[in-house]
Parts: sequence; structure tokens; C-alpha cells
Amino acid sequence: MINVIFSTDFFFTTIRVMTPILFAALACMIFTKGGIDSIGTEGIMLTCALAAPLGSYITKSAILGVIIAMIIGALLSCLFGYVTISLKSEPVLAGIALNTLASGLTIFVIYYATGEKGSTQSLNSPTVANVQIPLLKEIPILGDIFSGHSVLTYLGILITILLAFLIYKTPTGLRIRSVGENPEAAKSVGISILKYKYISLILAGALCGLGGAYMSMSYVSFFSKEMIAGRGFIGMAAESMGRGTPWGVMLSALLFGAADSLAIRLQLLQLPAQLIQTIPYVITIVAIAIYSYSRSKQKKG
Repeated sequence: MINVIFSTDFFFTTIRVMTPILFAALACMIFTKGGIDSIGTEGIMLTCALAAPLGSYITKSAILGVIIAMIIGALLSCLFGYVTISLKSEPVLAGIALNTLASGLTIFVIYYATGEKGSTQSLNSPTVANVQIPLLKEIPILGDIFSGHSVLTYLGILITILLAFLIYKTPTGLRIRSVGENPEAAKSVGISILKYKYISLILAGALCGLGGAYMSMSYVSFFSKEMIAGRGFIGMAAESMGRGTPWGVMLSALLFGAADSLAIRLQLLQLPAQLIQTIPYVITIVAIAIYSYSRSKQKKG
């Protein structure tokens, strides 16, 4: 039975279901680096998950659909920033409002566009292709695990590398971190706090757009209501566990992806569906508890 669960298909599925969590966690990382609350990640991703197939249906292009999702994500992120930074609203309340708005607005837009309230399956929208990597696909086991994923999965890995360079090796990354960690010190040396907060908002919003687009154009080929299903919040947990570093975030996203993949594989055992569906969230709670305990021990030491 162990061989059935922990097979190459298990690891392939882990990477597949890890991808939207990775985008969410990277977005949360950028939010946090810029000193911005990331609680609106779920709502932004959900809205972008609808924007992507609608955009690809209207333009007849999967690439343009993804780009439209990124633009919508950046705009919503900036709206959240305007409300919380410029208007001085409470970030948690603004985030809850954004998440609630996204839940209702997406259903309204689906009904307006398709006449249905549940999904966009009636729209024949282009989707993002899976890619077989030359040479790698021929390697036993490794080819089965790492080849054949969505273009957006490989893009997520590439973006992780680029963000590691941006945050720690460029002046822009240094300024974003300084604005988030000590805005008064950043202001004292002439760094525009507002400018770099909005750069953070745009980058994080675009990453949310990619995560949403993946869900509705790669994970499945349509949008359905509430399809993000807490991945934005799990992304917040992955960012925290990864200690705000790109590589730590990726490893944490892999952990949560493995939990999701395990839940999918356990369905083969015909266990109660309700029990199986709780596994990713239980592991999330346990992982956060372990992380919090280790952090508290470090501070005491």
C-alpha cells in the first residue's frame, strides 16, 4: 500500500498541487518584505482565477489571459494598498472585506458572463499547456516526476530564483526590505516609502494573478466558485514557515503540496471523504505550531 501511495505519481502530483501555494507564498513574502499585511491574498487569487479564463476567452489567447490575471491582481493589490496605506484603514478588516467581495463578485460576474452561477465550463477558453522537457522526460523516475508539468509550474520555479536575486542582490530589493523592516530609517536616507510599498504591492499582486490563473487554466480548465479553497491562507503559513526567504518558501510550499497529494492518494483507500479533506489543513496547523514553538525557543535561548 505504501508503494501505491508514495509512487512517482505521488511526487508528480505534489509538484502540481504545490504550484498555486508557491505563488501565494511568494506573494505573501513580497507583501511582508514591503511591510504590508498579506491577508487579502485569498481574495486577489480568487478574482484572478476568474479573470484568467474570461480574458483568454475574450482574446482567444492563453498568454493574454494570464497577463490579464496578473494585471487584475496588481490592481486589486494596489487598491488594498491605497485603502490601508493612504486611507489608514485597518489592514485585517480591509483584507476580510476584499476576500468577501471577491467571493460574491466572482459569482456575479460568472452569472453575467455565462448565465450560470457555479463555473465557466460553458466558455471554450484556451488553457496553459503542459510541457515535456527534452532529455529529462527520457530519464526513468525523474522524467515521470519533473517533466510534463504546466508552463506556469516551471515559471514559478524560475520566479523563485529571480526573486532570490532581486531581494538580496539588487538595490531595489534592499530598499523594499528596508521599507518593510524599518520605514523611519529608510525615510531618513531619502528612500520613498510609498514608492517601494507600491512596487511590493504590484509584484505581489502579479504573483497572486499567476496563482489564480494556474488554478483555472492549468489545475483545471475552468473557473468554479471558491476554487482557491484556502490556498491564499496556506500561502501565508508557507511564507511564515519559510522565514520569508524564497528557498524556504518553496520548501514549505512543497510540504503543503505533499499533504494535498497525500490526501488525493488516500482516496484510493476509500476512507471517509470528510476526513481526507481535512488532512492538508491539519498538517498546516501542526506545521505552524511546530514552527512557532521552535521560534519561541530560539528567542528564549
